[in-house]
Amino acid sequence: MILDLTEKKKTPDYSPYAAQYAQARPGYPPELFAFLASLLDRRRLAWDCAAGNGQAAVGLAKHFDRVVATDISAEQIRHAAPHPKIEYRVGRAEESGLEDHTIDLVVAATALHWFDLDRFYNEVKRVVRPGGVLAAWSYHVGHAEPPFDKILGPFYRDVVSPYFPAGARLVIDRYEAIRLPGTPIDPGNFYVSVNWNYDQMVAFIRSWSGTQEYMKQRGKDPVGLIVSELERFWGDRSRVLTARWPLYMRIARL
Repeated sequence: MILDLTEKKKTPDYSPYAAQYAQARPGYPPELFAFLASLLDRRRLAWDCAAGNGQAAVGLAKHFDRVVATDISAEQIRHAAPHPKIEYRVGRAEESGLEDHTIDLVVAATALHWFDLDRFYNEVKRVVRPGGVLAAWSYHVGHAEPPFDKILGPFYRDVVSPYFPAGARLVIDRYEAIRLPGTPIDPGNFYVSVNWNYDQMVAFIRSWSGTQEYMKQRGKDPVGLIVSELERFWGDRSRVLTARWPLYMRIARL
């Protein structure tokens, strides 16, 4: 399949592998949430939009009185990490159901590229109180730092990239084309860092939407193409190695 660069962005359905996603996806650095909280003079309510299993919501809960975490997938929400400060809801990014001008911070973690941006931005302007903040970030699954770049980069580029939905192009471009409503804020530099064994890395690669679509269309697992290389790299499968991805961020004050 060749990706049509003119096609409308389509949100991939993560519901069929929500449990796998919950186990395989990395969390975000605590320093990121502390930084976002520091931008605000009030921290009553945060909205984690397209929350998935709550990877960002849990980090936000350490700094806000309440967090509302929404996702279009009921199955993703079902596998979300419970927390007394977090209210999980099923809902679209563009139709949150939140009250007007009540939100201090909106975050879209590894998700903004799937949204109808015009409608989402209108929703953000409706629900965020004056002086509130919108933050969006992503990492590119194939853009790991050395030494994993030599495995994940070619696998992404040469094998599964045609199977990612069109919205993934915004991630390939490091979110440089994204312009949030409001006054831009310097996002600083943050990274996703994980300490994984062989099986955890393979589970992560299989959780990519492009990998899942490859399997759906071709009926085979593309990870088999790099198993030998991964095994040589790891040696002992139980050995824990560190992998890191830069976060591509956009932040604005409304």
